[in-house]
Amino acid sequence: MFDRRLIENFDWGFLIVIFSICCIGLVVLFSALTAGQEAGAVSSLFKKQMVWMGSGFIIMIVLTMVDYRELDKLQLFIYAFCAGLLVIVLIFGQISGGSRRWLAIGFLRIQPSELMKIALIISLASAYSTSVTQTGINFRKLIKPAVLSLIPFALIVDQPDLGTAMLLILIAGSITLFVKVERKVFFSLFITGLSAIPLLWFMLKDYQKDRILTFLNPDRDPLGSGYHIIQSKIAIGSGMLSGKGFLKGTQNALSFLPEQHTDFIVSVLAEEWGLMGISVLLILYFILLLWGLNIAYNCRNMFGSILAFGIIAMIFWQIFINTGMVMGLMPVVGVPLPLVSYGGSSVTTNMVGFGILLNISMRKFSSH
Repeated sequence: MFDRRLIENFDWGFLIVIFSICCIGLVVLFSALTAGQEAGAVSSLFKKQMVWMGSGFIIMIVLTMVDYRELDKLQLFIYAFCAGLLVIVLIFGQISGGSRRWLAIGFLRIQPSELMKIALIISLASAYSTSVTQTGINFRKLIKPAVLSLIPFALIVDQPDLGTAMLLILIAGSITLFVKVERKVFFSLFITGLSAIPLLWFMLKDYQKDRILTFLNPDRDPLGSGYHIIQSKIAIGSGMLSGKGFLKGTQNALSFLPEQHTDFIVSVLAEEWGLMGISVLLILYFILLLWGLNIAYNCRNMFGSILAFGIIAMIFWQIFINTGMVMGLMPVVGVPLPLVSYGGSSVTTNMVGFGILLNISMRKFSSH
């Protein structure tokens, strides 16, 4: 429970950075959702996002009240619960855009693959915390983490949702490198990964192959699969240094930007606020990532340190993939931008992660 020392150690600076990103996200989302409408006609989606943001802050604060080390004891239950939801999605999930990713529970519509990110991070932190050595982890001790990672990967690929599935592998790989593996293990895995690329290509569905080919050459189908990237680049370039102004982005207002409130929301920000607006957001993200890494570095508990790093890896890869995607530097895979893109499951997952980081920060000098 809370005591006076924990309250004194509450990381207000970290909370302010999160709140600032949320504010920017709501401003940009308002513009993306009200394109071509009266400024006062706030859509129901915007109201929903505000509710998710508010709920997320409540969840984040609640998570600071129980010692994060309790998650180590509950990791098997958390993992099994989230994996179970992924199985249920494949059977009873709602189909949207050709994918079965959503689960309707009463008035809620959740995306279990988002929650699985946190579950996997907790499970890997628990598995690796007892395996860390000076020389690095060997092959035998990598078996359990590999199984923990591949089960949700396979379930999410089957939805299909290649973007989130690959994100899980990137998170797992980042955590594995953080805890250190033996040199021969690292090179063996690296060579195996390179060798598997041709095989993975043949496992991809046609539309997934098309996205990769379009990424390499967007002009091969400018009115079809290349449309997203081309319009996004036009919006980003037209914003120039200071942008066209709030609610004045023509690409957004004329609905040329596809998925402008989710995957391509950065394009809206760039068009209306220019390079200066993008820079402010990226600087805040940079501060957030450094702050999180500092929490991981200063934590004296191995489970807490790995857990903190895993959450920061999750945030980093989402930022990296989404911003790279809208600039045409990566294939379009549908990864949301943390606290900016519309989506209740994404907001909740990130807020849970930040709540755990705040929890670790408050207890970082305790090793037991």
